[in-house]
Amino acid sequence: MTLMRTGLVTRDPHRVTPDPARVITRLFVPGQEGFELQESRAGVVLNRILALTEDEVRSSLDDVVIRFDGRHRDLVGTFRWHANELADRLDAGVHLSDARMLLLGATFTSEYAIEGAALCNPSMVAHPDQAGTAAGSLRFVMSVRGIGEGHRSSIGFRTGVVDAAGRATIDEPPPFATTGTVSGALLDAAVFRGELGRIGNAGEAADYVFNALGDYFTRSDLDERLDDLRAHVSTRAHGESTVALIRATATRFYAIEFPCDTSVSERVLWPSMEAEHAGMEDARFVRFVDDDGSVTYYATYTAYSGSHISQQLLETKDFQSFTSGPLVGEAAANKGLALFPRRIDGRYAAMSRSDRETNSVAFADHLAVWTSASPCQQPTEAWEALQLGNCGPPIETDAGWLVLTHGVGPMRTYSIGAILLDLDDPTQVLGRLRRPLLSPAHDEQNGYVPNVVYSCGALVHADTLVVPYGIADGAIGIATVPLPQLLATIVQQPDRPR
Repeated sequence: MTLMRTGLVTRDPHRVTPDPARVITRLFVPGQEGFELQESRAGVVLNRILALTEDEVRSSLDDVVIRFDGRHRDLVGTFRWHANELADRLDAGVHLSDARMLLLGATFTSEYAIEGAALCNPSMVAHPDQAGTAAGSLRFVMSVRGIGEGHRSSIGFRTGVVDAAGRATIDEPPPFATTGTVSGALLDAAVFRGELGRIGNAGEAADYVFNALGDYFTRSDLDERLDDLRAHVSTRAHGESTVALIRATATRFYAIEFPCDTSVSERVLWPSMEAEHAGMEDARFVRFVDDDGSVTYYATYTAYSGSHISQQLLETKDFQSFTSGPLVGEAAANKGLALFPRRIDGRYAAMSRSDRETNSVAFADHLAVWTSASPCQQPTEAWEALQLGNCGPPIETDAGWLVLTHGVGPMRTYSIGAILLDLDDPTQVLGRLRRPLLSPAHDEQNGYVPNVVYSCGALVHADTLVVPYGIADGAIGIATVPLPQLLATIVQQPDRPR
């Protein structure tokens, strides 16, 4: 297979396609699949397992282990864990053989194919570990959006290398997919105050809660203070609604830890709270370098509950330990906030599409609180007439901030464009592409969502812009662009007056 060139862009013919064999285990409770308005059938199923003879138990368990053991890292451990979830239903003093407990756990376990329906919308950052990489090459981590049964999205990863010539190769993923252990995370008072400020009438009640807690606190500390507030709620206006909003916001903070013996591309960030119950969508990862030189990987993503969307911020140093917390403020409304990779004049900056159709730049003193944004680009071309947005975090170049954009035009076709923003004042557009950098080719039109090419983040290496992109939500491709030629083309096409 040969590389395919169109204008400035070279498409690699190799594609990352959804793998239905990438499965995770989930606790399965019959009667609680989400579409039946009835009680759980767990009790009657449990009794059926208890009624089996030991020979039947051993035979059934052997069959399950033989068929599924090679598909999961610790299948027996999973069965044991799920069986313990049913332990409270057993009569006191009842002793079950180990085989029966494992079969019980297997009965209440199901597989979920994280990429069973689609794979799309990647972002790419330099890997935190460059040890052993060939001279002139760069190892990367690529996040992917996997979509499975019920259109439920999760965040997965692939790794690979961009060589000294700017060519990207993606490693084969390991045979297993593994979810992490979820726990509580420290809560941030600034996030609560930002969210409460949006409704504008919770000042006194909010002060009562947060003035006593400090900047960071645990969930138990918060619950104790909220109980105190409710005991005296009659003297504070909007107290009940304030408590409800604070509790809802608190549920959006959590931490995830993966076993150290798993690789990055084995790890799967699975929905872990109500606000993202129906999916974690379109993570935009950025390698953020702070003023003191410290490096942190952040990702903004869309949490989808099934009826409402909100934005969350992931944080990690090593892609093994993560925290997730809410993004709040008017500029963080809707989808697609994308962080700049460093502070600008001492402040955080981000691309925003809070009005759903134009590109704006937002500044913030707190990484999770985005109160306002200034428009910098409006739709002017036919291929972006429906809406504009970003295709990931801005990339710093000597000429300015390079921002890949997405435009939506006739037949709801998604294309990728580019603009260049001033390094010191990114609200100023220095130039833009009048035509798409990347549009769906003939063989990229068909898929889970037709007529879409879309990226959540590119990188530059060896004077080459490397763009991973989703193809009709059905596969992921890699496109490369010579950076000097791209910048020269953009600068020659100044932005139209607004």
